[in-house]
Amino acid sequence: MNVRDVMTSNPRTCQPHSTLKEAAILMRDEDTGAIPVVSDGKVVGMVTDRDIVVRAVAEGGSSDQHLRDVLSGDIVFATPDMPTSEAADLMAGHQIRRLPVVENGKLVGIVSLGDLAVKDPRDKRTGDTLEDISAGVKQH
Repeated sequence: MNVRDVMTSNPRTCQPHSTLKEAAILMRDEDTGAIPVVSDGKVVGMVTDRDIVVRAVAEGGSSDQHLRDVLSGDIVFATPDMPTSEAADLMAGHQIRRLPVVENGKLVGIVSLGDLAVKDPRDKRTGDTLEDISAGVKQH
């Protein structure tokens, strides 16, 4: 099974100049913990609810702060034709739960660990992937 078969197509996005409050409202309305940050159709980052809390709120940041101020470094991408097993390996290797899906340089979807678990139940690797993603948390 490929990522295209399990991804959420055309996810809602924010822009680098969007505020933390705008991203938080979008997360609430979309019932998600991560939003791709896009500039000119290209993914420049992902902002998570954790980014907002740890990199902004805990540091005394304002809800009017721009997303570009809290975005993390490197972005890991999936492609629509990537096997779901490879996407799971990327998530495990980078300890992330969501991957933006990019085709021809443009965002076309997002795939989460939950998508892999629910939409590709034949792949028993989801539990192993979650264990690998959570490894850093267990060490504390």
